[in-house]
Amino acid sequence: MRSPSTSPLIAACLIALVLLAPAHAADPAAFSVPDTMEQRMAGCVGCHGKEGRATNQGYFPRIAGKPAGYLYNQLVNFREGRRNFGPMSAMLRYLSADYLHEIADYFAGLDLPYPPPQTQGAAADILARGEELVRHGAPARAVPPCAACHGDALTGVAPAIPGLLGLPRDYINGELGAWREKIRHAQAPDCMAQIATRLSPDEVLAASTWLSSQPIADPRPAPALAKPAPLECGVLAK
Repeated sequence: MRSPSTSPLIAACLIALVLLAPAHAADPAAFSVPDTMEQRMAGCVGCHGKEGRATNQGYFPRIAGKPAGYLYNQLVNFREGRRNFGPMSAMLRYLSADYLHEIADYFAGLDLPYPPPQTQGAAADILARGEELVRHGAPARAVPPCAACHGDALTGVAPAIPGLLGLPRDYINGELGAWREKIRHAQAPDCMAQIATRLSPDEVLAASTWLSSQPIADPRPAPALAKPAPLECGVLAK
């Protein structure tokens, strides 16, 4: 049962708020906010970090400076159910393609410094195995090297291939696992789904450990692939 003193206390607090409110508080203009993309993207930076730069800790990836085509494709994938994360899907459900392009262009245009690599002091054998997969792949199982598509510097390729450096290890593990378990999808043909199913869990861990331990000298994506892609990929047709 509610205490008899509760209602008078609440009433007193409400009266105090009214009496102490600034004289201009009833003016709607006093509560106006700037209509800028930075202000509109406040919902994004709540998870992806200030200005979308993340921190390399936890699960949420950096989105600042990613290729615009990649960011747009992922927004569409969340909106259309190829990727599944409730808050993202809910925010994007009713947004137009034009506005998704605006969002992608905004974050792609942010050139911001990266924090130091997340992974420190990993075992030498795991790092060596990871670098081998990233640089050379596993040809016997038709696994191309990551660098063949994500660029020699592993910072992505314009307009739609993301960089792999500066990402949390858990994020890389989680997304490769989602492809392996057919939870995450991309535009067909989904080349990453093909690759992920050919990797063992230990290989995924080795690759993510090496990638998350590497510093970034120049985060800009390459302007184009140096060689034709080793697999047919839906994102390359966009």
